[in-house]
Amino acid sequence: MRSRQVVTALVADVACVLVFCAAGRRSHAEGVTIAGVAQTAWPFLAGTGVGWLASRGWRRPTAITPTGVVVWLCTVAVGMLLRRASSGGVAVNFIIVASVVTALLLVGWRGAAALGRRRV
Repeated sequence: MRSRQVVTALVADVACVLVFCAAGRRSHAEGVTIAGVAQTAWPFLAGTGVGWLASRGWRRPTAITPTGVVVWLCTVAVGMLLRRASSGGVAVNFIIVASVVTALLLVGWRGAAALGRRRV
């Protein structure tokens, strides 16, 4: 049961990053192809991985804090650094939007899960 929870949480985080990247590509009229989304997502997915390692996410995978917050911060920070290093855009407006949207997604699903557990 525990390992399934870890895998489910990690898959949820990856899905959140992919949704963020696909939505961004669509809003900028870029192709929402597997290759296009992968190209946009890889820096943020690397950040998500760093966040999981930094927070030891496997210990409390659905916890808002520290796991959710650390994964979110690393996703944005590492993602932006890698985008910048690979000649991707990192405009201030993009950083703000990415921070807000990924917070809603990565921390938000954990909050929804916590509410669901309370009601059961």
